[in-house]
Amino acid sequence: MKKFNIRKVLDGLKEVSSSTPSVQVGPQENHLIQETLQSDHFQLCKTVRHGFPYQPSSMAFDPVQKILAIGTQSGALRLFGRPGVECYCQHESGAAVIQLQFLINEGALVSALADDSVHLWNLRQKRPAILHSLKFSKERITFCHLPFQSKWLYIGTERGNIHLVNVESFMLSGYVIMWNKAIELSSKAHPGPVVHISDNPMDEGKLIIGFESGIVALWDLKSKKADCRYTYDEAIHSVAWHHEGKQFICSHSDGTLTIWNIRGQGKPIQTITPHGKQPKDGKKPEPCKPILKVEYKTTRIGEPFIILSGGLSYDTVGRRPCLTVMHGKSTAVLEMDYPIVDFLTLCETPYANDFQEPYAVVVLLEKDLVVIDLAQNGYPIFENPYPLTIHESPVTCCEYFADCPVDLIPALYSVGSRQKRQGYSKKEWPISGGNWGQGTQSYPEIIITGHADGTVKFWDASAIMLQVLYKLKTAKVFDRNRSKEDKGSTEVSDEDPFAIQIMAWCPESRMLCVAGVSANVIIYRFSKLEVTTEVVQLLEVRMQYELNDIESPDCGGGEQTSALPTPGASPQTSGPPSHPSTSSNNSDGGNMPCLKVRSTPLKQSAGYQVDLVVQLVWVSGEPPQQITSLALNSSYGLVVFGNSNGLAVVDYVQKTVVLNLGTVELYGSNDPYQRQPRSPRKTRQPSGGLCDINEGSATSEDRCKSPTSDHRDNSFSRSRSSSVTSIDKEAREAISSFHFSEAFARKGDSTLTPCLYVGTTLGMVLALALTMPPSGEQRQLQPVIVSPTGMLVRLKGSVMRMSFLDSTGSMLPPAFEPWFEPNVTADGEEREKVRKRRPVSVSPSTSQDLNESQYAVVCSEKQAKVISLPSQTCIYKHSITETSFILRADVVQMSRGVCLACFCANGHIMTLSVPGLRPLMDVNYLPLTDMRIARTFCFTNLGQAMYLCSPTEAQRLTYSQDTCENLQEMLGELFTPVETPEAPNRGFFKGLFGGGAQSLDREELFGEISSGKASRSLAQHIPGPGGLEGMKGAASGVVGDLARARIALDERGQKLGELDERTAAMMASADSFSKHAHDMMLKCKDKKWYQI
Repeated sequence: MKKFNIRKVLDGLKEVSSSTPSVQVGPQENHLIQETLQSDHFQLCKTVRHGFPYQPSSMAFDPVQKILAIGTQSGALRLFGRPGVECYCQHESGAAVIQLQFLINEGALVSALADDSVHLWNLRQKRPAILHSLKFSKERITFCHLPFQSKWLYIGTERGNIHLVNVESFMLSGYVIMWNKAIELSSKAHPGPVVHISDNPMDEGKLIIGFESGIVALWDLKSKKADCRYTYDEAIHSVAWHHEGKQFICSHSDGTLTIWNIRGQGKPIQTITPHGKQPKDGKKPEPCKPILKVEYKTTRIGEPFIILSGGLSYDTVGRRPCLTVMHGKSTAVLEMDYPIVDFLTLCETPYANDFQEPYAVVVLLEKDLVVIDLAQNGYPIFENPYPLTIHESPVTCCEYFADCPVDLIPALYSVGSRQKRQGYSKKEWPISGGNWGQGTQSYPEIIITGHADGTVKFWDASAIMLQVLYKLKTAKVFDRNRSKEDKGSTEVSDEDPFAIQIMAWCPESRMLCVAGVSANVIIYRFSKLEVTTEVVQLLEVRMQYELNDIESPDCGGGEQTSALPTPGASPQTSGPPSHPSTSSNNSDGGNMPCLKVRSTPLKQSAGYQVDLVVQLVWVSGEPPQQITSLALNSSYGLVVFGNSNGLAVVDYVQKTVVLNLGTVELYGSNDPYQRQPRSPRKTRQPSGGLCDINEGSATSEDRCKSPTSDHRDNSFSRSRSSSVTSIDKEAREAISSFHFSEAFARKGDSTLTPCLYVGTTLGMVLALALTMPPSGEQRQLQPVIVSPTGMLVRLKGSVMRMSFLDSTGSMLPPAFEPWFEPNVTADGEEREKVRKRRPVSVSPSTSQDLNESQYAVVCSEKQAKVISLPSQTCIYKHSITETSFILRADVVQMSRGVCLACFCANGHIMTLSVPGLRPLMDVNYLPLTDMRIARTFCFTNLGQAMYLCSPTEAQRLTYSQDTCENLQEMLGELFTPVETPEAPNRGFFKGLFGGGAQSLDREELFGEISSGKASRSLAQHIPGPGGLEGMKGAASGVVGDLARARIALDERGQKLGELDERTAAMMASADSFSKHAHDMMLKCKDKKWYQI
């Protein structure tokens, strides 16, 4: 991919300066359509990010607000509240988040990063922002601790020292705990980095410091010395207190847990090896894997919980990662699907000195988030309501539909709810903080994702939320002759024979068509009833790239001109009698054999049920080429697909192949007239007015798979000749796009006919006229006839998208058939399939009038053109990019009109008006850094777009000014005012004899007066943009206005105060000068000039 350079900028300036595209017709057509969209109707901004945080590294929970925060290795921050309330933030540095700490019930969060910076986030606004940052320069941060209701943050470092930071001002205290003071003479060597800091639950003045080497120090903050030291000969990974503050527990690198009394010196009171085999001779158990974290939680009734991750014995090779829950004498080992990153125990109280009463454990895995219910027997998990399963199998393609029929989401939810697993906890999801947004955007939105294992997922994406509706497993259609084991893979593998490559969906009829990587096409109908299909209908199609017989239209034409089955023939083959159908038995020794369709009965649940399977078969020992384009039309009952060999049109009503043509055969020879079809199901029209295509860009690669190389800029040229045998085989012309429409099929036509438009990788757009039989019973019997009518237009680069407008500039949606229940047989009543088509105003005399009846909008990788029909003249043309190429283009319906939206490989997102092709927006948004973006980026109506920004996350964005303005209202609130629970009652005797929790005046101890100033070279304070800027983005309304007014008054008062101070200082300076001048005058008053 070419780098962005100054030439691109100059090209862009040139395009903007000549924003009126070239008009190739008389001036009377310039004012035919009044375009309503203007540049100020467009603005690009990110809306929300969905999915599982990619490569998570840390986690924190606010037990009062009930908000969960997850940090990642790329510096991202994801915050989750109740289902539908989530937020994404990003640290600018992109360094890994090593630890997170909530300021509990304060609406703030501290993040510590691997680049030794600490940040304070303000969560009291809908888009959190950084208030303060502190960048350490001399020491590496290893651990942070912020006690509940304290404003002093402890920061442990790799050198073993502990610094304190005031979270309000984010200034360092002069109070420092040095490692040598903490251990003194208890160790001859350096104790290693600080791995744990926490204060005694019953005495805030006592601090436990855990060093990696195995030393633990109990530090007295007031006396500034260590009261006790506890030494163990194995490295420490974590430490946890008992709530009474008399005991603590450590986890070690040899798989052991040690429990210590704070008054006991020397040895631990108990040593446990949870997963170690106990030898009979009383010796130490064999060492196990490190216990990476332990938590010690107490209950009022019953035994405490000890929860730990890791610690398995070394002989359990291949065993999955485990979380161990020890409760009294019972030990439960809970296996996880992925490695454990972190876990947190959720408790009823935020106070460390009270009985904890744990009720759930949140386990953050590398690719999943699991919440375990501790209150029920068997520890069931909660059903996760977040859309975190996007990556359950790697996403291979996406489609996005806005403004769908209103009954579609309830229908999909109804069938999808029957697929849910059983055995979940009956309690409500415990992460329940925040409030939903108050947005008024109410149109239904659906996202469809295709996956590497052959699954297709439907998601409800309405109102910037995401919820899975329904999951379809396409692999059930085939015999699974190989087992899939690598569940954890997030990258698409070559060993995914069922992977979905392209999807075509008609929301109105609910027809679905998917093309797989193994050159298969599956057509589905939607049904609310369960059915058992005895035999899966199969069509096998031979597509082969041959040039030897094209010149003679009288000959058979080789494999391409094979006769297709008559209506009475079995749908199991599409081969003619002269050569039997070639199935996967031809593929012996091939690298990707065709999948074998199952021969046993298939039980199909309510939802999408297979109607027909179409497979491309091996020909002459060559595997079929992958499918590069796909389209369906429910009104015509047709599916069309193409690859680098040609295209095939399938009638899924009659289960037959209507047309099977090589790409070059679409052009035919120089015969300008339509020839008689060779068979009732195939029309081979050797005409088509070939033009020069020296503008065309050659590409031998499948553009759906690899739009990355520079060969797209190489021009490909050939001269016009009586045949197309001069095409270079290396630059094979593939089918890149399709579009069904009712249009003027031929130049000068006066009536609309059903058409299929075909776009190729060499920039050609060709038309095929469809002759449809009457609806009803005749549709089942009479053949569909397809007639190539020649070339419509050619463009530079591969054709990406085609669309049609009526004479007023409104988009013409393809004809569709309304959904009906396919599994109901109407007794005594003939079901009439009603076709809904948008009425097009066409008068019989309209053939060469000034008012053209239709406009075809065609966009390629490089340029866009608008063709007036039926005259077939190019009236507008716009060069979109010269130095790059377009990855995705869509003609979309906005609230005020229609536009062409493009995403370019150099990162630019552009919109153009139609039909005038005026540039309306051009934003340098995101460079193409990953093929995943190219594969999944898609636009849809009403200014919405999305793409997969990581293997596990989907990023949604809008290019609509209206949506950007309303976004603040649509976003949820993370922080909600909640009363902090009351502190635990100390009790009469504890209060009388001093046995309760001891408080500490940290301000007096750590403040500048008593501890002095910290070294300026240790860390640099960086004010964040989240102060005043954060308030600007706060929730609108009276509260927000009052807050802004208060801040403005504070600023004004501060400035007035500074002005008063400066005025007073100037007056004092003037008084001083006057006094000195007067004294000098008195001194020199009686002296002569030579005495001075």
